[in-house]
Amino acid sequence: MTTEAAPSSLNGPNVLTSLRLLVVPVFAWMLLAHGQEQNWRIWTTVVFVLAILTDMVDGWWARRANLVTNFGKIADPIADKAITGMAFVGLSILGELSWVVTIIILVREWGITLMRFLLLRRGIVLAANRGGKLKTVLQAVALALYLLPLPAYAWGTPLTLAALPEVFSWLVMALATIVTVITGIDYVRGAFDQEKKQP
Repeated sequence: MTTEAAPSSLNGPNVLTSLRLLVVPVFAWMLLAHGQEQNWRIWTTVVFVLAILTDMVDGWWARRANLVTNFGKIADPIADKAITGMAFVGLSILGELSWVVTIIILVREWGITLMRFLLLRRGIVLAANRGGKLKTVLQAVALALYLLPLPAYAWGTPLTLAALPEVFSWLVMALATIVTVITGIDYVRGAFDQEKKQP
């Protein structure tokens, strides 16, 4: 009886994941060194969006072509959290996003990631759910909107058509934060349920 050989770690999906990790310091430099320059902010947003798209592509590619590897399982979520985490931190450093939002989201993201790795070592797989996927999409959209050089709007002033995109970005970020917290609680509850089922 022959067993199917495990796929090599050197494959297309893992190359995309590695490139996303390498993009993080470049993205950080673009955002922090040129955060006040409109053209740079547009290109910084483009880099972020392309990195997020590779996150969607490499997972789909790995599953479709049976190229799922241990490296990919570990590196993919790390690369995802690194690029989004840098965006949250960078925006807070620039004073464009409250540190409260950034800290809440980062504690949830890295806390759940650590919990999933610890459970995996015990043979417990905590699968991603629809809420987690919605959270990822909302975060990506909210960050892309915040990265764009949108016309500023000050609370208490008349709302103009030009200010609507920025107000929309606030609403999406608020929704992303709420969903991030709710799904985090859901993952913790799921982890406790899995623990109870263990012999």
